[in-house]
Amino acid sequence: MKFSMRHLLHLLPGVCASLLIGGSASTRAADSPARPAGITAIDILLQPDETMLQRAATNNARMLKVYPKGFALDAAHTPHITLLQCFVRTADLDKLYAAEEKVFATANVNAMRLEAIKYYYAPADATTGVAGICAKPSAELLKLQAAVISAAKPFMQKTATISAFTAPHENPATDAAMIQYVSTFVPKMTGAHYNPHVSIGVAPKDYLDQMVAERFESFTFAPAGAAVFQLGPYGTAAKKLKEWNLNTRASN
Repeated sequence: MKFSMRHLLHLLPGVCASLLIGGSASTRAADSPARPAGITAIDILLQPDETMLQRAATNNARMLKVYPKGFALDAAHTPHITLLQCFVRTADLDKLYAAEEKVFATANVNAMRLEAIKYYYAPADATTGVAGICAKPSAELLKLQAAVISAAKPFMQKTATISAFTAPHENPATDAAMIQYVSTFVPKMTGAHYNPHVSIGVAPKDYLDQMVAERFESFTFAPAGAAVFQLGPYGTAAKKLKEWNLNTRASN
């Protein structure tokens, strides 16, 4: 998005944040350390509960009415709250899953309560933007993000090509913006700069300006799961790679 990476969907920056996670190692392609194709762009995330899912779906439908070319929330555009976006060698994914499983096994994520506080959007191009519902970055959420980053650090790669994503964008400039956004997620979108949010769709900027100005009734929601997804166009959580059940500590 943006063409200031800070404005990509699923990636949306600001004063809020994002959540989600999931995965399946069986679909990984063979890896070669020397080939860019051996790198995967991932999103380690929290999956929101039904309260947030319903709000996201209602707003997504509203935005599709004014901008049918936008995306619907579906299996390739999974609502979530991002904890970390980064590049990882495909051959190291299983090691990363094992490291992150330890983080989620010790964090009391299923007891976490988050407060949705406002709408926001990040410019996607000259006329449209990607909107989201922002969550207040709590101390618990920031602590979890720091632990997730620490566990992933040994496996993180500085950059990659657009082949690390599930698909390219129509505009090469958008590809470059997305790559830059993921490459600089740490430190630009973490810690004091973390903007937790759930992306809800695309619409014209004039419509989004009106939407952001509306009175927002805050509400409480909770994480329902954690996962690792491969990133798709605009930073969407497009392909589940690994998922953890936070209630039973089981993994898939």
